[in-house]
Amino acid sequence: MRFPSRSELKEMSRLALPVVLAQVGLMLMGVVDTLMVGRVSATALAAVALGNLYVFTTVVPAMGTLMVLDPIIAQAVGARDREGIARGMQRGLLLSVILGVIMSVVLIPVRPMLVLFHQPPDLIPITTSYVLISIAGVIPFLAFVVLRQSLQALGEMRVMLAVVIAANLTNAFLNWVLVYGHLGSPAMGAPGSAWATALSRWLMTALLVVFGWRVLHPSLVPWRKEALHLAPLLAMLRLGIPIGLQQVLEYGAFAAIGVLMGVLGTREMAAHQIAINLASLTFMVPLGVGAAAAVRVGHAAGAADAEAARESARAALMCGVGFMLCSATAFLLMPAGIASLYASDASVLALAATLIPIAGVFQVFDGLQAVAGGILRGLGDTRVPFLINLAGFWLVGVPVSIGLGFYTPLGAAGLWWGFVAGLVSVSLLSLRRVRSRLRGAVVRTHVVQSEGLIF
Repeated sequence: MRFPSRSELKEMSRLALPVVLAQVGLMLMGVVDTLMVGRVSATALAAVALGNLYVFTTVVPAMGTLMVLDPIIAQAVGARDREGIARGMQRGLLLSVILGVIMSVVLIPVRPMLVLFHQPPDLIPITTSYVLISIAGVIPFLAFVVLRQSLQALGEMRVMLAVVIAANLTNAFLNWVLVYGHLGSPAMGAPGSAWATALSRWLMTALLVVFGWRVLHPSLVPWRKEALHLAPLLAMLRLGIPIGLQQVLEYGAFAAIGVLMGVLGTREMAAHQIAINLASLTFMVPLGVGAAAAVRVGHAAGAADAEAARESARAALMCGVGFMLCSATAFLLMPAGIASLYASDASVLALAATLIPIAGVFQVFDGLQAVAGGILRGLGDTRVPFLINLAGFWLVGVPVSIGLGFYTPLGAAGLWWGFVAGLVSVSLLSLRRVRSRLRGAVVRTHVVQSEGLIF
């Protein structure tokens, strides 16, 4: 692969840096929740871990489906189609409400699901309360996803950074009040953390509308009657659902390992939460670079500029994988020191210190597949990446995890080595798909041909 030009690296970095910072800021909300609750007890920490797994596994298909806005709006920007941008954004908001209602209903039967999957009895009441409270933040969070994807495609991220910082400060303050019982509030523990997160999501979405109104206004006002037409909404879903299913397969594989950790015990679940929280935090960087790649490649596809698309893809891969090489080094060299930031229980820390180096091993492949996925989204390629994730995570990764975790002495570490097998498979197949799609010409895909949107 040829090295990207200096100018393209500069442009990719200019867009990717604020996207990455916003992604990291969003992830820090979860880190704060974990740090706050981790000081309450190992049981509370494990309950939050299990609750987050349940909530995000349920909501992630809706989040992924709304990522259809990456190619829709980015390619419309590249084609200088202002009406296409407006229709895409308005349809995205409508879909966020519809999907939010559906996901909220699906979250309600949490207790019987936890019992069905044989989770530790001491975690079930706390986790149930955490999940039910979290429902209050589902619709505003999905609306935030729509606005975030739209602003990314438009290259406007400064407002996003300010809003994410405000949301983090609010979340930290509310955690301090509600988890520990300050300022007259009862000490709610893990449920208090759920309330803090839900309230912060409402604030985050409201602030993004208020402070991003200058950029958003031309696309939101007036409301286009075409945004309510059923055919293009269904066409968006046909393009977006494979992205959502792709996210389900990826996050679901990680969630399945979390559930299997719960079968091993509370200590294993708490240690897993520490290690996966760290891995997820560093993953925000290539995920942000992948989002920037979707925008840059989408702009090029909208303008039918194949060479620009290839140049953007090379720059994104260099940035994303390069960072993960650095984070992998840190995980391999300082696992115990990093784990000690999260909890005080000696047995949990010891186990977490054995999992963090494994996270270091899969960091590079995780970064590669995240960036490659962004490139393919920018091209409007959604179906093949879904099949790649199905094969890599569920036909390779999860079976290897089960085999090593329950049929060898490796236990928790064996479950994590399955991560490595799955991510290696997905990353290599995704890279091959990127090379195949970028060999020839790139064209704008269409939702409804007469409107010039995406099929």
